[in-house]
Amino acid sequence: MSTSPATRTDDLLVVQATGTADVRAAILTARDRGLPLTVQATGHGTHVPPDEGLLLKTSRMARVLVDPSRRVARVGPGARWSDVIAAAAPLGLAPLSGSHASVGVAGYTLGGGVGWLSRRYGFAADHLLRAGVVTADGRALTADADRNADLFWALRGGSGNFGVVTSLEFRLHPVSTVYAGTAVFPADRAGDVLTRFRDEAEARPDELSVSIAVTDHPEHGRVVIVRGVYAGGAANGAADGERALRSLCRAGGRPLHQDFRTMPYAGTDSLGGTPPHHFHLFAGLPDPLIAAIAGSGAAGIEIRHWGGAMARPAADAGPVGHRDVPFSLTIDGSAADAAPLAAYATGGSFLNFLHDTSRTATAYTPENFRRLREVKRTYDPQNVFHRNHNIKPA
Repeated sequence: MSTSPATRTDDLLVVQATGTADVRAAILTARDRGLPLTVQATGHGTHVPPDEGLLLKTSRMARVLVDPSRRVARVGPGARWSDVIAAAAPLGLAPLSGSHASVGVAGYTLGGGVGWLSRRYGFAADHLLRAGVVTADGRALTADADRNADLFWALRGGSGNFGVVTSLEFRLHPVSTVYAGTAVFPADRAGDVLTRFRDEAEARPDELSVSIAVTDHPEHGRVVIVRGVYAGGAANGAADGERALRSLCRAGGRPLHQDFRTMPYAGTDSLGGTPPHHFHLFAGLPDPLIAAIAGSGAAGIEIRHWGGAMARPAADAGPVGHRDVPFSLTIDGSAADAAPLAAYATGGSFLNFLHDTSRTATAYTPENFRRLREVKRTYDPQNVFHRNHNIKPA
């Protein structure tokens, strides 16, 4: 590892990789010395604290290259969505990034990846075309539809269980501007807004992604917020977007504040979100659940409508789970706040929002989880990559 800086504490060796050779050397060093291996891409933290062994950081591998003719980006594992958005926007293109541009590309994509464009185009993992991977035995492989296809399938939702990703290649989409913003209403309108949100879900166009937040507001106190992004094209985007959101916003009555407008795709980073201290999936929003949400004392609850292209995967799609579930709740609050709402949940989860590593299996269908364990046995039979949302070898 002569090309990359390494530092040591009493219990932890930290390696800053700058290329594939450094990644290979770090993995083999950890194996040869029996050191627990933790991998960190962009510094957003790890699910298992890296308090011993070897910490492999790939944040310096952050190169971003965009091919406008193919509408493809090739990035290093240290890149953040802000890097990709900045490179793609001048070309009229956008990635399937998340709600916050500071999030790392690799972990987000490998965990599934849901964002404001997902109802129109699908999960970020569905648009991964190729990955460079160093496996537990130090091999540098390419995974795509033709080479190591089983590994390629597993990477698209199975996270970092199968190796250290050294590059990602994925599709970009022709989105330059969107009609987006927020509308804030008094909290006593939460029940009406949520009921309208539920009742119109099946009729909602794929171009529209929307969520409802019942939360505390620094100026208006307790409120209900409609957040939305309409990605229907520039020609009639504002008119079509306003029309698509009209009924939902009318359910809130007179807004305390509203700022829906045409903006660059990068501007969606300003819409905000709810910290996912608790996360649950829901097959429906029955009236008792809506009442519980409206009356909850949690600091914030955000209800998101999934569906659209996410629910229509290609035949060879990866193991991103529970595609048929239409709603999710993100809860900023205590376990006591979450419990009355969780009683209505499916029991499933989504890897990008899952903090409890003991519940990893709940992010997948039983069949996909079984298949993931078989792929794990092929590429990491000794479970070297285990300080994560671990999938044990079959």
